[in-house]
Amino acid sequence: MTPEAAPGDAAAWSLVYDGYEPRQEGLREALCTLGNGCFATRGATPDCPAGEVHYPGTYLAGGYNRLTSEIGGRKVENEDLVNLPNWLPLTFRIDDGAWFQLDEAELLSFRQELDLRRGVLRRDLRLRDAQGRTTRWTERRIVSMADPHVAALSVELAAENWSGLLTVRSALDGGVSNSGVARYRDLASRHLDVLELEHRGADTIFLHCRTSQSLLAIAQAARTRLYRDGTEVDTERDTRVHDGQIAQEIRCAVQEKTAIVVEKVVALHSSREPAISEPGLAALRTLGHAGRFDELLAAHELAWRQLWEVCDIQIEGHAAPQTELKLRIHIFHLLQTASEHTIDLDTGIPARGWHGEAYRGHIFWDELFIFPFLTLRVPMLTRALLRYRHRRLPEARRAASEAGYRGAMYPWQSGSDGREETQRLHLNPASGRWLPDDTHRQRHINAAIAYNVWQYHQASDDHEFLNVHGAEMLLEIARFWASAASHNAALDRYEIKGVMGPDEYHTAYPGADPDTAGGIDNNAYTNVMAAWVLTRARDVIDLLPRMRRAQLCERIGLSPDEVDGWQEIARKLRVPLNAEGIICQFDGYDELEEFDWKGYKEKYGDIHRLDRILEAEGDTTNRYKVSKQADVLMLFYFQRALDSDIADIQGGTTPEGIHVGAMAGTVDLIQRCYLGVEMRANVLHLDPALPRELRRIKVRLHYRRQTLDLDVDHDALHIGSGSFTTAPITIAYRGHYRELGPGDSCHFRLLKPEERDRDENRDQASQAHTATASKETRP
Repeated sequence: MTPEAAPGDAAAWSLVYDGYEPRQEGLREALCTLGNGCFATRGATPDCPAGEVHYPGTYLAGGYNRLTSEIGGRKVENEDLVNLPNWLPLTFRIDDGAWFQLDEAELLSFRQELDLRRGVLRRDLRLRDAQGRTTRWTERRIVSMADPHVAALSVELAAENWSGLLTVRSALDGGVSNSGVARYRDLASRHLDVLELEHRGADTIFLHCRTSQSLLAIAQAARTRLYRDGTEVDTERDTRVHDGQIAQEIRCAVQEKTAIVVEKVVALHSSREPAISEPGLAALRTLGHAGRFDELLAAHELAWRQLWEVCDIQIEGHAAPQTELKLRIHIFHLLQTASEHTIDLDTGIPARGWHGEAYRGHIFWDELFIFPFLTLRVPMLTRALLRYRHRRLPEARRAASEAGYRGAMYPWQSGSDGREETQRLHLNPASGRWLPDDTHRQRHINAAIAYNVWQYHQASDDHEFLNVHGAEMLLEIARFWASAASHNAALDRYEIKGVMGPDEYHTAYPGADPDTAGGIDNNAYTNVMAAWVLTRARDVIDLLPRMRRAQLCERIGLSPDEVDGWQEIARKLRVPLNAEGIICQFDGYDELEEFDWKGYKEKYGDIHRLDRILEAEGDTTNRYKVSKQADVLMLFYFQRALDSDIADIQGGTTPEGIHVGAMAGTVDLIQRCYLGVEMRANVLHLDPALPRELRRIKVRLHYRRQTLDLDVDHDALHIGSGSFTTAPITIAYRGHYRELGPGDSCHFRLLKPEERDRDENRDQASQAHTATASKETRP
């Protein structure tokens, strides 16, 4: 069933599922994941173990471990985001009846709601057992945004037509593995060694485990109590330990038409954290100071309210509630992946969030889409995430050197220590074959990192970061691009060969041996971005204080002549054009065969993974003019759809983890396209252009230490600055500039569409006249 917005005022704040559909459970679990930037737990039902329908994964930000697998006689090492012990298990039975499991009970009703405003997952169901006894289960769940080490469940069990002995079973399960992605299941998947399973006090169970290779220690402590009418119930308890799991069975009598509330509060700590002695002691201490569920909920709701005050996007117009809901789902998951709790952690943002095991939790280039949103709202978070890259600069230098380049070459996939984590073999589930993986050739990741450094500086004016961290990264990336470029004397142009662009459908030329001639030449996106980095390097050098500039250049051995050489390469980097003067994706793209789109759509229906389909047929996408992600359009910020994950339009990939970059891209569509936000030359440029379907957009941005409230409709742009002690900023709309101090406001009348057209035609004529005059006066 397609998710629906809740009625009334909650329409733009609640993701609702009415009815239980086992085939949709994986998608719902991913979209209903709760997290706080420190750890996240999928929205799985607490009464069922992992299997074909349910997968209750919990993941720690930066919680990786390496395992070696044997595939086809070859040993392959992979680093994975580890599925942590499952803290959710909670079920019940009546008298000596069967334990309740969602898939085995007779469901009379089912409703699941993700409350985005408050960060609460609610599940309300009525079930009937084989004896005709009806019970109502009303569940609330949080992963606390107030305390990054706490999660909690509250389940009300109402006996509608029965009296008897209620037994509640609450557990911590350390016997888990990484099995959430079907195509990885032939690989080694047992990452955890359980060290302790103990009963601590009357109502507390404790689990201590460690990853097998990275020796990451994890401790969980859980407290389960039963309440009737707000008063704790006297209960009988037994503790059982089995197969890496510790469980308590808690019994009490229940009368017909009464209810018992079960509260399970969990503390989770790891050895990655600062300011603790040891994870086990920390978990027990945190749990000891944790209050009841409603107390934890109040602090959690306050934290989310304050986050939305900074990060919300308000929209008015036709179908606005649905549009707002989808945007808020995306913002919600961005903030659960990276929050203020992430600032003190050494971690990046994985492509699939901390929501599942797809891509093994690795960090790619998705920051390029994510940082524009974060930087203009929580700049300290972007700074911390860029520090993840700077800490791995030594590894990037080693990678460049080993590949025969200079400077720093960051990996396409990054994990714990910054080495290249791209797998050397990947499974095509359509053919069952393990195939070489060439995606490590996507060197454009380096341009994305440099771009993010520069954009952060433009938004924050944070000279300390640029001086100490950012400049060194950007200059070493520029040095890499210069060394990767070779001079074509016949054309007097520089070329970058043997790479892959964002379009992963083209890994090599048709018929080429991937071991000796992988990649393609002069990818347009890669070359344009490389030229941008080489040009920006001069600007960065000029921004550094004289002493810092001299010290940095001396330390990395950078001379003025080398920088001058970069400018020469930037001016002459080749961008391939076809006969009509249109940018080609790469050299030779126009010579590829046309693809039979109609025939393959008729044959297969869903052809999102055309690469897998063709490989299973013994063919390859390298032969055809097809694109997985259109590189040339990326030059103009190609955007993806609001429904990408919500409707799982990529054909079953979202249950393995959300697509954070796609979610962030849709949010940035509002920011960059509808509001026209652009930062350049120390000016915040705004050029709003709302579609007819939207009447109004309101957002709050943080730019250079000022908090700006933007209110835009089709006629006007109003900007108000919050009171704060800081320097004025400059804001521009189509050549009209305003200086805005703290506490000030300004107003721009927006041009109508016909006025915009005249304005743009006038600008083009002026540019043409300037270009002609320049050409006529050249010696």
